[in-house]
Amino acid sequence: MAVRIRDVVEALEAAYPTDLAESWDAVGLVCGDPEALVQRVLFCVDPVEATVDEAVDFGAQLLVSHHPLLLRGVHGVPADDPKGRVVHRLIRSGIGLYCAHTNADSAVPGVSDALAGALGLTVDRPLAPHAEGASTGLGRIGELPEAEPFRDFVARVAQSLPTTAWGVRGAGEPERPIRT
Repeated sequence: MAVRIRDVVEALEAAYPTDLAESWDAVGLVCGDPEALVQRVLFCVDPVEATVDEAVDFGAQLLVSHHPLLLRGVHGVPADDPKGRVVHRLIRSGIGLYCAHTNADSAVPGVSDALAGALGLTVDRPLAPHAEGASTGLGRIGELPEAEPFRDFVARVAQSLPTTAWGVRGAGEPERPIRT
């Protein structure tokens, strides 16, 4: 069975409906032919030149990014601009770009649920529900199996997530027991 970009987009939007995106967000297909065939998809956090290089090297026909490439109004994508360079390289390489941001954060299950799971939390509800009592929304409030000192929780977060330049930082009383 031939899979096309539109098929992948339909599957992504079934899991992460675009109506869950915040009003300021830019989700969806940024570039690419919906009828183009797809054999390989690469997922990334940010659609930057390094991830496009990786998509090209991987032989991907679609790059799915969490963060949007074009979040604010765009009046052009010249090839000598950093974001324009990304768009031009994707198009020249025959690679589509799809962004799922706050819609993927808010969906159930979504990015927020995956993060809660990685931290060992049992999810209770969204931090900012879309409507009163809704299971969808930004963030998650969860509970640890048992209380632990804040210092230990911050250390576990740092061990559970990929390393970043800033690292993981916590502010508060290090010995304060936390559970929720």
